[in-house]
Amino acid sequence: MSYQSPYQAFIFESYSYDSTTGVAEFRYSFDEQREFVERVTFSASSHYNEGTLENALQLAFMLAGVSYYKAFPTRKVIVKNVSITEEQAVYFTTVYHQGLSQFVYENSLNPSDIASFEVTTTESAAPAEYSGDGTLLLQSGGKDSLLLAQLLQSENSPYTPWYISQSASMPEVIKILPYEVSHPIRKVDMEALKAANQDGALNGHVPITAILQSYAVIHAILQGKNTVLAAIGHEGEEPHAFIGDYAVTHQWSKTWPAEQLLQSYIEKYVGAIRVGSPLRAYSELKVARLFVEHCWEKYGRQFSSCNVANYQLGHDNHNLSWCGACPKCANSFLLFAAFVDEAELLNVFSENLFKKPELEEYFKGLLGIDGVIKPFECVGEVDELRAAYHLALAQGYDGLAFDVPVSTFDIDAEYPVQPWALQMIQ
Repeated sequence: MSYQSPYQAFIFESYSYDSTTGVAEFRYSFDEQREFVERVTFSASSHYNEGTLENALQLAFMLAGVSYYKAFPTRKVIVKNVSITEEQAVYFTTVYHQGLSQFVYENSLNPSDIASFEVTTTESAAPAEYSGDGTLLLQSGGKDSLLLAQLLQSENSPYTPWYISQSASMPEVIKILPYEVSHPIRKVDMEALKAANQDGALNGHVPITAILQSYAVIHAILQGKNTVLAAIGHEGEEPHAFIGDYAVTHQWSKTWPAEQLLQSYIEKYVGAIRVGSPLRAYSELKVARLFVEHCWEKYGRQFSSCNVANYQLGHDNHNLSWCGACPKCANSFLLFAAFVDEAELLNVFSENLFKKPELEEYFKGLLGIDGVIKPFECVGEVDELRAAYHLALAQGYDGLAFDVPVSTFDIDAEYPVQPWALQMIQ
């Protein structure tokens, strides 16, 4: 049975940027009745390319809307004051349909419940002339972003660390990096979302990576830079489930197809700005090995990839930690157990996660055992995690209570990546 939204249309109302305060504002509504306003405070700048910034604001306006659209997903969307070409309509439709696949699955919706964007112009304006120089590197305090920072430093390739959050605090580990951090503040309209929840709004995962990358592009333009680097290995490609032939993934916007579509959109509709990930050529297992080789001594006791302990609203994440009870912790323990001595890893996680009964179902999902669905998190693929597990056993780890098939996974396999991005770390 299809979902029946209480509203006729989700409306993209307006967007703006105040060069004095550095605040970008994005406004949305359902039927011009229920309103949402998202604000992002960037570093104020008086010298930037206005045409390119306008194009980037428009992209962020369209992508950030998904955080509010999901509350009462309508089949119709209306975009005010923005003309949309056929190619743009296809791109935004793809981001919403693919990026909300987990949301669709967990709310028992049909893929057809998600709106498609309509073409409103046949004229395709050329991107504004832009000639920036310099790199923004998205940072989280996790293994991938710290590894990429270290690899760039090894190549004497300067960058500006970029960390976005809803408060002025940030993980202390990011402050260790040798460059000053750019730290925009994103204010999601939580009050409006809470009110919507009280009225029966739906909840679920959104393509957050695409949203944050669009904000990073804005910041790059304000700082006169031309490169935005994410730290994303080969991940997100393996579906967690299917609805017919509709693949359900946790973070579609981290995938290689998503990166290609975003880069193509930016080239054609924003300006000469590169967006990509040098780590995309590597599996998550290889990323873990490289982190141990290049970063463990420096960051091993300070980094974390656990969302539960660090990145939920209201959490103090100055000092990153591991909850030891979530899929991300189980996934990270698997990956690092392949390369880190057991005594050392247990000092980080406080215990052997293989022996925690409450994590057994997570490990079964990660390792493809008994038909358990892989957890909806940014985790490795089944074959590489099986390989990691057997590498851990070979190191002497006391393993799980069930058997895990042996894997022939090639840790050194190479995956598609934008050539310019890979060249930055080789």
